[in-house]
Amino acid sequence: MPSTHPVLAARDVDLIRDDRLILSQVSVTVGAGQHWALLGPNGAGKSTLLRIFATYSHPSRGSIDILGRRLGRVNVFELRPSIGYVTFHHPLTSARTVREVVLTGATGTIEIAARWQPSPAELAQASELIALLGLGKLADRRWPVLSQGERGRTLIARALMSRPRLLLLDEPSAGLDIGGREQLLESLDELRRQHPDLASVLVTHHLEELPASTSHALLLRDGQVLAAGPADDVLTTELVSTCFDYPIAIARHAGRWASVAAS
Repeated sequence: MPSTHPVLAARDVDLIRDDRLILSQVSVTVGAGQHWALLGPNGAGKSTLLRIFATYSHPSRGSIDILGRRLGRVNVFELRPSIGYVTFHHPLTSARTVREVVLTGATGTIEIAARWQPSPAELAQASELIALLGLGKLADRRWPVLSQGERGRTLIARALMSRPRLLLLDEPSAGLDIGGREQLLESLDELRRQHPDLASVLVTHHLEELPASTSHALLLRDGQVLAAGPADDVLTTELVSTCFDYPIAIARHAGRWASVAAS
């Protein structure tokens, strides 16, 4: 029977660091199958909030419930396999292939674990995810020669090896050219079509980097929630302009958002 709990529920979250209030009274609820965009200017606290959602940081005040488990009252090592956390500062230094990097998602390690051999089921799953992320022809290509976009899609496939219910993406399009960005966003849309119960939160500065499948949005400014809810209600000219403290006109075409300076 499906869980009645939201995938993620943050209530009145504060984070204090070096006597400075980084996040203040942040509340958001993410349900199964919802795909949230987390937007805001530099220094707004987006990546910091995502690290809390990923259980790599804890709030100073407030509560975080992930899959019905309260952060601070649960062993995070038991919870993390249900959370796919993709940051593009992946500390891999060896020349592993795409397939090998994806397989490390089964063990939650950076390198292939010593004396570990993937099962036939794990090998099949890795192949399926590699194909889903459009990397089929690159499965044997090694990490040092991958483009930024190819690395990003590899890390997303890796994060999906544990069959998470929540996928967290920290600026997945950063540093990509237009072709790489479009390949990545197309892969995310396809992933969401094939896994309708998966929930996700994607951090970005740019509306052009949002997949068409984005369903909800949260605007964060100075560590506080300016607006949160269905994407069409939040990603408006007025609210985005207020969030970034600059007049920005918002348009939408073929399901994708675009922004230009308002005249």
